[in-house]
Amino acid sequence: MTPPPTDVRTAVAGLAPPFAVLDLDAARANARELVRRAHGVPVRLASKSLRIRPLIADILRTDGVRGVLAYTLAEALWLVETGTADDVLVAYPTTDRDALRRLLADDRLRRAVTLTVDSDDHLDLVDAVRDTAGDAAGAEVRVCLDVDASLVVGPVRIGALRSPVRTPEEAAGLARRVGDRGGYRVVGLLLYEGQVAGTADTSAAVRAMKAVSTREIAARRARVTAAVGEALAVAGRPPLEFVNGGGTGSVETTAAESAVTEIGAGSGVVGPALFDHYRAFAPRPAEWFVVPVVRRPAADVVTVAGGGRIASGPPGTDRVPVVDHPEGLRLTRLEGAGEVQTPLRGAAARRLRLGDGVWFRHAKAGEQAEHTDRVVVVSGGDIIDHWPTYRGEGMTFL
Repeated sequence: MTPPPTDVRTAVAGLAPPFAVLDLDAARANARELVRRAHGVPVRLASKSLRIRPLIADILRTDGVRGVLAYTLAEALWLVETGTADDVLVAYPTTDRDALRRLLADDRLRRAVTLTVDSDDHLDLVDAVRDTAGDAAGAEVRVCLDVDASLVVGPVRIGALRSPVRTPEEAAGLARRVGDRGGYRVVGLLLYEGQVAGTADTSAAVRAMKAVSTREIAARRARVTAAVGEALAVAGRPPLEFVNGGGTGSVETTAAESAVTEIGAGSGVVGPALFDHYRAFAPRPAEWFVVPVVRRPAADVVTVAGGGRIASGPPGTDRVPVVDHPEGLRLTRLEGAGEVQTPLRGAAARRLRLGDGVWFRHAKAGEQAEHTDRVVVVSGGDIIDHWPTYRGEGMTFL
């Protein structure tokens, strides 16, 4: 629990909940801290952790932040077409045929957007779209290879189930096959060590696992980079432009690797509740949703409207929102955080009246934006704007 700054609460005191709040000063400070932690390695901004286009544009103006890590091709095209970004890596493979047709048909989009692939199947799908693309059929597409960065120890596998490509040999083989097809250019590598970057420091065992994984992925990422670089050189292809790794939770260790040229990060800009359990860094909370008290079932219990904004991932107590203000309120065990109402128990309930706002912070960054169409932007103790979320601009990409 981290109470929102007094000046932020004061700025929005006249608003009737529900509403969402963005502390722009905290978000900017967090972005600068990500850059500081990266020690000169550029940070590529993960858009899924923000999903507010004006905020993305604002953070992209931070020295040391360069390019966007998008989560769908349609989103990437939209960010380029709106002038928000001109360098977008789509972090996940796409099967969106309409978006692929748009990409193939537009020189500007192809220069700005890089697709991620991890198999020949992805190339087959793009080539199937080429067959219907007319004059754009031979257009060159920028490609990044996604390589598995999970930790494997004997029969145990820890990390995201992403790419089937894991070894230097497999990555080099895929690079050769991409080049042999024609119409593609391998420009980058993506290795996301989620078991390090996305895992909170909840125990000594977890910290030990992260230390082992950090050493393993550093060595393997260097070998993969060298193998792919050699394969491109032998084939007379241009060298890699970037090697992307990391996340907010592993900026320092990933940036220390000589093979890495950029860090993918975004959650640290808004400081969601999951980061309350990391030891190496502590971003400032920068985003909340405020919902009204609508019932008083007992002297020490209030019920608020909504509140059940559960984060993705394995179900658990760390996926529910936390109450940041007033201090001393907690979810009830039997009901938890509900979609339309959430009871809260604690001494602070005695002071709350119907209509008063309770401040929650989402467990994960970005997902909060799917529940609202705009955020109230506070800076310098004043409301300076109301920014639409992706949803508020009529854009929902998943």
